[in-house]
Amino acid sequence: MFDVLIYLFENYFNPSACPEGDVLARKLTAVGFERDEIDEALVWLNGLSKASSAPVPAALAESGGHRVYTDWELDQLGADAIGFVSFLESAGVIDAAQRELIVDRAFAVGDSPVGAEQLKVIVLMVLWSQEAEVDALILEELLDDGSPRELH
Repeated sequence: MFDVLIYLFENYFNPSACPEGDVLARKLTAVGFERDEIDEALVWLNGLSKASSAPVPAALAESGGHRVYTDWELDQLGADAIGFVSFLESAGVIDAAQRELIVDRAFAVGDSPVGAEQLKVIVLMVLWSQEAEVDALILEELLDDGSPRELH
């Protein structure tokens, strides 16, 4: 699923540039993705679209407080994921509403704890879906797959 999401990010400037579900599924199949991967990614993206279009409570939109995670959320997300989301929020990359959307979409993955690379893709897709401007350094961090880099 995550490979499909990365492909969409790299090949479509914004979500509105993506073709509709059936056409997109055929294009992704033609590129070589497995049908199960495609279906999983499209269901996840549909959930992202629905969650993004839900009204944001005023208290959350104006929140300046800190998020406290339940024990279940800590188990599902893991300390590294929560730390990364907190870092993004404190750096002003995401706001409280985007944080909650990221948490929601991380739960939708079904893996616990969520891996660092998975979380980066989730954050990237949330920002992409909202057509948010992302600083080049943050974008580089989100696209970093953890593989070793050569220094020249």
